[in-house]
Amino acid sequence: MEPVLAHSVRLADDGVHVLDRRDFPFRRNWVRCATTDDVATAIRDMVTQSSGPYFAALWGMVLAAREARGLSRAEGRAHLERVGRLLVETRRTNNHLRKAVAAVLAGVDAADDLEEGAFAGAVAGDERYRSRSRALGEHTARLLPAEGTVLTHCWADLYLIEAVKAAGALGKRLRYFCTETRPYLQGARLTAGTLVEMGVDTTVITDGTGAAAFQAGEVDVLLTAADRVTMDGHVVNKIGTLGLAVAASAFAVPFLAMVQAPDRLAPTATDVPIEFRSGDEVLHALGRRTADDRVKGWYPAFDVTPPRFVSSVVTDRGAYAPDRLHEYYDGEEVHD
Repeated sequence: MEPVLAHSVRLADDGVHVLDRRDFPFRRNWVRCATTDDVATAIRDMVTQSSGPYFAALWGMVLAAREARGLSRAEGRAHLERVGRLLVETRRTNNHLRKAVAAVLAGVDAADDLEEGAFAGAVAGDERYRSRSRALGEHTARLLPAEGTVLTHCWADLYLIEAVKAAGALGKRLRYFCTETRPYLQGARLTAGTLVEMGVDTTVITDGTGAAAFQAGEVDVLLTAADRVTMDGHVVNKIGTLGLAVAASAFAVPFLAMVQAPDRLAPTATDVPIEFRSGDEVLHALGRRTADDRVKGWYPAFDVTPPRFVSSVVTDRGAYAPDRLHEYYDGEEVHD
């Protein structure tokens, strides 16, 4: 049985149901999104995180097709495009939303019936993401030591699940350190919870403990997902990744960044919009304010790690040095 977070978005007759990751694992509350606006709000408000927004966008586009019932094909297609733009804008740094929308629109364009095409496109997008995540996990597992400790940051989802499964299948004996990942504590709640659910040795550390763990020899590999990797090797990921990568480099600990594919539409880091969220979010933890009312907060949700601090970018086609990512696209055409 797969961990709960592997299937945290569902399509139903009455809308899209999204597991509320803000409360998980303390409560398993499913938020029903009856409209595409509801789906966009759920993504924007962090009801779902990591790869959850990708699946929410897939099934949200199917809702858009339902909303287009009674419209002409041209009007319906235009409605899907409007909804697609809305969904992509909810979290612009991660390009998975763009891919989800493109998958559904491709299904629509290949079918006579708008709704049937949208559903087929969403199913294809779902299956492709999962199969590529499996391949990514297998390539990553081969790079991990036979025995040792892996430090993660944020990131509780299919990349992690597939990498842990693949490492286990290879007989590797690994334990995992998880940063707590402020301000939503995704590492402490989601990543650590998923790892424990998978039966592996798991320890939570504060966000500020990574450098000390590297210095003490407690960590053999820094392993994170990436929300986006540019063609020149910059890794865009959850805020805090940069600090960990710099510390790992200082203590000769390799940093592996997992992404299905580098983004051909982002040649450099300047081509990636960095999401800034309300500073109020860093002044709270689990719904409780943690700072004086007179204090302000500053919250870039992502940071950019330069390629000199990245040992390898692992993709669904294998691992590449940051300066050789163009090789991913050599040869046959692939989905990016």
